[in-house]
Amino acid sequence: NEKIKFAALLEKAVALGFDAVVTGHYAKVITDEHGNRELHRAATWAKDQSYVLGVLTHEQLKHAWFPLADTPSKDEVRAEAAERGFSVAKKPDSYDICFIPEGDTREWLEEHIDMTEGDIKDTDGRVLGKHRGSQAFTVGQRKGLAIGHPAPDGKPRFVLEIRPKTNEVIVGGKDLLEIDEIRGIRETWAGLPVEEAAAFLAEEPVEGARSASFDVTAQVRAHADPVPSTAHLEWVVDDESADPGALRLETVVRLHEKLRGVAPGQTMVIYQGTRVLGQSTIARAYSLDRADINAN
Repeated sequence: NEKIKFAALLEKAVALGFDAVVTGHYAKVITDEHGNRELHRAATWAKDQSYVLGVLTHEQLKHAWFPLADTPSKDEVRAEAAERGFSVAKKPDSYDICFIPEGDTREWLEEHIDMTEGDIKDTDGRVLGKHRGSQAFTVGQRKGLAIGHPAPDGKPRFVLEIRPKTNEVIVGGKDLLEIDEIRGIRETWAGLPVEEAAAFLAEEPVEGARSASFDVTAQVRAHADPVPSTAHLEWVVDDESADPGALRLETVVRLHEKLRGVAPGQTMVIYQGTRVLGQSTIARAYSLDRADINAN
């Protein structure tokens, strides 16, 4: 969506004189009273795909059209497709990664990328076992750890964190999966930024500067429930930059309800009502009442 459909394809389409790129995503584009474009959830939340479209900018939304926005059900779409003789009318829904037909993500990864053996560790740094490639794990995963011996308390272990730089998988108890604050980077706005963000972004970047807070709901997976939250923007030192004085902008979201299984690298999309405000890449996710395991 970000690199092909609404970047390369859209750019080419506009250059050729077309008005828009039309896709079958379940989402809605609304024009406000000032002529600004906004991205909203589809009428049917069960099919809503606004989460994966949170990367679209205001300019891209001017040339995006989603005709299924108000379609009440997939059955209605299938019926019309069948009536028109389209071969996809009986194509089953895809719920996993669409280009992995058998749903075996681990096998697909092993066939297409280099997987390197590494350590499975607990939060104290003890090596509990080996893995065949950290790319095959997801935060919150319980099955397939193959550690071979139980935890001291006898309770199941879960993947808490994946550390690509050291090729380590960190595991621990279920309670350690709970987080209530998320920091996102590389944010984009689906349409124009909200008033609090726009005012802050117009100011000179200063380390530690924070925007006014604004109420949102946060969603960290395509089909997850949105969580009531409070958000603000903040300038912090960029610890990944070669320039020691470089700053980066972070979207800080304080969750009003704890979440589990949130990992750096996931996309966080924030909403106000049905409107998509924007998205960012999760840099850190942690609990405010315990140590941040991602900082180890």
